Amino acid sequence: MNLVLIFNTFNGLITGAFYALLALGLALILGLNNTINFAQGAFMALAAYFAYTLEPSLGFWGSLAVAPLLAGVLGLAVEVFLIRRLYKRDPLYSLLLTFGLALIMQDVIRTVWGANGVPLSIPDSLGHPLSQTYFFLTGYRLFVVAVALVGTGALFAVLRYTRLGIRIRAGNADLETVSALGVNIYLLRTANFVIGIVFAGVAGILAAGQLGLEPTMGDGLLMPAFVAIVVGGVGSLMGSLLGGLLIGVASGVTTAYFPAASEAVIYLIMGLMLVVRPRGLMGQEGLFE
Repeated sequence: MNLVLIFNTFNGLITGAFYALLALGLALILGLNNTINFAQGAFMALAAYFAYTLEPSLGFWGSLAVAPLLAGVLGLAVEVFLIRRLYKRDPLYSLLLTFGLALIMQDVIRTVWGANGVPLSIPDSLGHPLSQTYFFLTGYRLFVVAVALVGTGALFAVLRYTRLGIRIRAGNADLETVSALGVNIYLLRTANFVIGIVFAGVAGILAAGQLGLEPTMGDGLLMPAFVAIVVGGVGSLMGSLLGGLLIGVASGVTTAYFPAASEAVIYLIMGLMLVVRPRGLMGQEGLFE
């Protein structure tokens, strides 16, 4: 039984890594762009299909590097030509826009790549079990966790030590003051949106290697990513990371004992958090209190 618990805990940690990467992108966009991006899951799926198309010529590693950037370019166009026009309006407008975009992008995926699921091949070096005893411990599972940790560390380093990152953090705190200091907030928001989409793209490709590709693959991860933001604390990137890992592990452990409740436990944690600590694990005091 202990072996089963370890297996489900580690499996939940991997799922939590997907949630965390998606939640980080969502939290970035929500914080500076003031946009609840319901198309984040569709961007995630689209990047995975880009990788599927590029893989025969670039291989897994090349597609992992290029496909998120292609999704980022598409995100740039969406931000410049659509979302930017709604910044001065009620956030409900951008929410409806991104919801519609998600549906359109899923239909585009079905038209181009088909409605049936397809596999994304991973390198043989990552697909074999690392241990005959702990058969579930493959190199790819460790790779997913490593990419999540390295990617998150790189994001925090950019936000802390680069001019762009400092401006993004300052914009999150007080966008009007940042604008008054001469910073082009339109370019700043565009760069921030693209970074968020690139994170979604990386999460999509990693998830596709583990779960396979289908047009709606982002839907199953998007709502838990929103839950991760609430649990971790709206406005806190570190909180989003911790929230994603927490609900992933909780879901994995629940699967070991009550498989039918593995999804419900995520929303139960969110409900308890909203009752006991509405600002989340690391959210700003007073935001929801």
